[in-house]
Amino acid sequence: MVTSLSVFFPCYNEQDNVERVVKSAVDLLESLKIDYEIIIVNDGSKDNTGKIADKIAAANKRIKAVHHNPNRGYGAALQSGFGAATKEYVFYTDGDGQFDIKELLLLFKHTANYDIVTGFRINRQDNFLRKLNAFCWTTMVNILFGMRIKDMDCAFKLYKRSVFDNIKLKSTGALINTEIFARAKNKGYKIYQLGVHHYPRIAGVQTGAKLTVILRAFKELFALYKQIKDDK
Repeated sequence: MVTSLSVFFPCYNEQDNVERVVKSAVDLLESLKIDYEIIIVNDGSKDNTGKIADKIAAANKRIKAVHHNPNRGYGAALQSGFGAATKEYVFYTDGDGQFDIKELLLLFKHTANYDIVTGFRINRQDNFLRKLNAFCWTTMVNILFGMRIKDMDCAFKLYKRSVFDNIKLKSTGALINTEIFARAKNKGYKIYQLGVHHYPRIAGVQTGAKLTVILRAFKELFALYKQIKDDK
């Protein structure tokens, strides 16, 4: 049973989403009556995400805002979220509102037997090119690292926080989830996968499929491949 939980939202230019997703998290966590905290990681947003995050944090002592200036990348945002987390378990989902946080309860059911519980997207609400890129990337890194992860970059994941006491992350870009899974596998951590629903983005603009993001992921992969593969 999860009784102590850190929830964080990595955000980049999510001024139209961040208040809504944080409120949905507060509503759920209050209803569960568990010890929780919420962390908003503002990764150098150019809109009003940072100001909104500070306003939300000022109004609720369980919420804190972490800021990057300038933008440092998705992996750096996740690292800041994991680093700021203080509870026994840590969960993250993106600040774009494309998941229903109430499905977190599905992940809770598997914490007794697994160290990491990760979602895979049911009926993924992205365009064909984005889905093709994800399929090719996931297939390649699964082969490289001997894994069987269905949806490498699904932003709906629950971890025992202690996992991050034993693995040291280097990635600051889109390689981050591959690095976590590969290092966790090498350390013997147990991973469970289950389907979660994925919803269309209703505000803001996706950035993960930009060519610069993809090229950065490959650059990190080449630089860290041997280190990640041999990490024990």
